[in-house]
Amino acid sequence: MLEPYTIIPPPIESGSTYYFITDSGVHYEVRFGRKQNNILNTSIVFGVINEEYEGEEYSLTNKFEVYRVMATIVEILRMYMSIHPKINSYEYTGEPTAKELDKIGKQRLSLYNRYLSKVFDPMLWEVEEQKNKTIVKRIKDNFA
Repeated sequence: MLEPYTIIPPPIESGSTYYFITDSGVHYEVRFGRKQNNILNTSIVFGVINEEYEGEEYSLTNKFEVYRVMATIVEILRMYMSIHPKINSYEYTGEPTAKELDKIGKQRLSLYNRYLSKVFDPMLWEVEEQKNKTIVKRIKDNFA
């Protein structure tokens, strides 16, 4: 796997927002949000935060950095999971922008899903795909 970009962690170790900047100057944000109905369930949202992309965090940047961006997101997930070991589910979407077709959202989700095995051990986690969302759940009784 490619070397991740330099990660800017949250100021408080247990915080929920990480940042990184690509070689081409694209700024990314990766946020973890706890679900209201169960704080051990977390949503992952990541995307571009540069003003030039008009606030569309799911913008296509076409800077040919996608694999290193994904390597960085994988590393951020590992960091977050090490600090929050009791989280029992993670979910994310392949959310397209208003300008994109549904096909692009599915392509994104497919890309994201290819990286699951780099973070989640299939002996400990199960994957559930729903339309434009993936949920990764901890398999019961795997705490020592």
